[in-house]
Amino acid sequence: MFLVGILTWWYSGGWRQRAALMAERIAQTNDYFSIGLLLRTLFTPFRQISAGSVDGAWSVQIRALFDQLISRIVGAVVRSFMVIIGCIVICLQAIFGAIILAAWALVPLLPIAGLVMMALGWVPIWR
Repeated sequence: MFLVGILTWWYSGGWRQRAALMAERIAQTNDYFSIGLLLRTLFTPFRQISAGSVDGAWSVQIRALFDQLISRIVGAVVRSFMVIIGCIVICLQAIFGAIILAAWALVPLLPIAGLVMMALGWVPIWR
């Protein structure tokens, strides 16, 4: 009865808990990288405090225009790298999560495999 209870939990509740834990990790990573926010603000100026309108001569206005343009380009490049890195990390977490969920199903079979190998007389070769 004890073994049946463990296996029942392992293949139902335990599996669901493991999947929920992995989904939570992916959500935390998404929150950490703030991919949605970075995409919404992709072309906003990067760390430019005075990004408002500029009054003055044409040379001052053109300089402000190029400052804002360069700041926006730098912001887009930095945010794009962060979005790409965040997507790579999330994809890697999803792949490793799928591997762990697949391995979760096989772990209870390992003692049986060990008993079969012991009965067959298999001995690992250590070099």
